[in-house]
Amino acid sequence: MSDALRERAVRLLARREHTRRELMSKLASPVESPQELSAVLDDLSSSGLLSDERYASSRLRARATRFGDARLAHELRAKGVAEELVTAALTAAEDELTRAQRVWQRRFGQQPASPDDAAERARQTRFLAARGFSAETIRCVLRAPPEDE
Repeated sequence: MSDALRERAVRLLARREHTRRELMSKLASPVESPQELSAVLDDLSSSGLLSDERYASSRLRARATRFGDARLAHELRAKGVAEELVTAALTAAEDELTRAQRVWQRRFGQQPASPDDAAERARQTRFLAARGFSAETIRCVLRAPPEDE
């Protein structure tokens, strides 16, 4: 029974990275015992096929170009990645301000025409906040003069 369980786990991992908690929920069924499932996951972890650290870095590579640290951290925590792995992955990622400037530039391209255009500034602020960028990062992006490229 454990060989079939291991085979299912390896097939799932062959498609994409999974966290331990995610894989556990996908493989759990009334037939398997929790001890058997835990043993298979321990074996996969020790052989290097299952790694929350690798999942976190893979997830950040895929999504960091569009989202801020708060959203990325929330997504990783929701998938069961430990807090110290979340912190390490975000530290290794590109600076949040640089990513925010790139996202803002792609979406808006220019500062509001008038410095007093509160509606447009609020719209840009809401956009960046919804992407998970911090308030301080948003202030820096919206204060910065447009870069000449």
